[in-house]
Amino acid sequence: MDTPAELGSFLRTRRAGLRPEDVGLVAYGTRRRVPGLRREELAQLAGVSVAYYTRLEQGQSTGASDGVLDAIARALRLSPDERAHLGNLARPPRAGRRPARRAESARPATRRLLAAMDGVPAVVLGLRFDVLAWNPLGHALIAGHLPADAPEHPDDRPNTQRMLFLDPHTRELYPDWKGEARRAVSSLRLVAGAHPDDRRLAELIGELTMKSGEFAALWSRHPVRRCAFGTKSFHHPLVGPLELDFEMTRLPDSGGQALLMYGAEPGSPSEAALRLLAREAVAFYAP
Repeated sequence: MDTPAELGSFLRTRRAGLRPEDVGLVAYGTRRRVPGLRREELAQLAGVSVAYYTRLEQGQSTGASDGVLDAIARALRLSPDERAHLGNLARPPRAGRRPARRAESARPATRRLLAAMDGVPAVVLGLRFDVLAWNPLGHALIAGHLPADAPEHPDDRPNTQRMLFLDPHTRELYPDWKGEARRAVSSLRLVAGAHPDDRRLAELIGELTMKSGEFAALWSRHPVRRCAFGTKSFHHPLVGPLELDFEMTRLPDSGGQALLMYGAEPGSPSEAALRLLAREAVAFYAP
């Protein structure tokens, strides 16, 4: 990933999203040539020179201090996730030879945990959103149209980002597909900023940009948000509508792997539908 270019693009999108009156500046009636704040206005708000901010936005300045980045983040009204992303882009790791990443795999203890989570759809995701493992209900919920052993093939594993944008079955699973797509790209942006030298991650982003105009349009807007919990709506082909809470927990010492779990409100129609889906999953996996 071209980190200097990404930094400049990120800063410009955030600067364009603010009007002078949003940050307490006087907006005169003259026609503005650029949307949002001008560079000199942003520099004034952040307390840095226009020349320095310009170099930063053009990717010509590295090693900005925490104080400077915090000031720019405050001026741009960045969220905590966006501030973290700004730091990753402004101070990328030094280039150098890095050992090739091995194919990811879920630890045996994690697999045992999945097997013990009866009635809870659960999926283990890798750093690049590859599905490393799922329990029967997790498989039935998000990808029942795929083989149950699909995560066991490292060269052709399901990838939740690729599925969302390129698999029509997955698209039909989400009534609010656009909202789910924004959430997915927001998470992918954070990971890409933290791992700019990951070749396979860059290849995934390149593939999605080339094959999906919707992904390309979302990616260009630089959405950034860590989507670790919330609620998702499903329209499942077997059990119909589902409204499920989700939690994504980072697994310690796993190189960025996460455990994604779903649950329904007790006594709700979604809980009943989830129980029905669990029975279908048990029947599917029965020898």
